[in-house]
Amino acid sequence: MSQLKEAGFEYYQLKNEIQYEGIEEDLKKLTNAFDHLPTDEYAPHLNRYRRYARAIIMPGTHEIRWLPETKIDGKNYYEYFQGSYNPEYMGEYRRFPALTKESMQNKLLEEIIRFDFRETFWMREDALMPFHAGIHFVKLLVENEGDVAVSSPNNLHQDGEPFTFAHLIRRNNIKGAMNAISTPKHRGKMPEEMPDSEITTSFYLEEPLESYSVYDPLVTHYVGEVEKGNQAGIGERSAILIDFQPTVIADPDVVRSMQGETSKMIYV
Repeated sequence: MSQLKEAGFEYYQLKNEIQYEGIEEDLKKLTNAFDHLPTDEYAPHLNRYRRYARAIIMPGTHEIRWLPETKIDGKNYYEYFQGSYNPEYMGEYRRFPALTKESMQNKLLEEIIRFDFRETFWMREDALMPFHAGIHFVKLLVENEGDVAVSSPNNLHQDGEPFTFAHLIRRNNIKGAMNAISTPKHRGKMPEEMPDSEITTSFYLEEPLESYSVYDPLVTHYVGEVEKGNQAGIGERSAILIDFQPTVIADPDVVRSMQGETSKMIYV
C-alpha cells in the first residue's frame, strides 16, 4: 500500500520518476513561464502571482483534454471554486488568468499530470466518468527586506478536492515556506499554535520537481510565509499545484442548475 493511501501524504522527487529525452528543456520552459505570471487580483497585497487551467483525464487511457477558457475583454480565464473549504473566499468563485497555450502543450507538464493521476485511487462508481484536474501555477515573490508573501489559506487546511499534488519549480533567495502535515481536527490552526507532537511531519521543498501529495480526507496541510533571503535581488518560491476530483453524476439536490434560477443560466 502506498504511503498516500495509508497515511494521506507522500513525498516524491520527480526527477527520479519522469525521465525522457528533452526533459531539461521542457523544465526550463516551465520555469520561464513563472517569470510572466500576473498578480493574484484577489490578494494583490500578499505578493502572490498565479495562472490556472482546467482539464479532464480520461480513465484507462489517461488522455488529457484541456477544457475551454472563459474569454473576457479579450483575455482567457478559468473559474475556480472551493465551497466552504477556503475560509478566505467562503462560497466564492474566483477567476484566474489561464495558463498559456505553450504551457498547456509542454510535455513535462502533461507527464507530471499523468504521474500524479496514477497515484490517485477512487471508488469504482467514481471511476466511470472522466476526472477533473485543476492546474495552478503559483509564485510567491518578495522584492524588499520585510516583504512577506502568503499562500491561501494561510493555515492548516483541506482543499475540498480528494487529491492535491505540489511540485516545486524554483526556490531562490527566500526564507520560510515550510510545509507541514497534520490531521483534520487541526484544520484552521497555525502550526506554531500546536505542540510538535500534533504535527505529523514538516519539511521544505528545495530542488526543482521535489514534490508531495495529500489525500484530503485524511490530513490537513500548510505552506508557510515566504520572506526575502540574505542575498541581493528578489526572492521567489514557484510551484505547480494539481488537484483531482471525479466528474460523477451529482446528487440533484446539490446541483446548482437544478435550483430553477433560469435567469442566471446559459446555453453551452
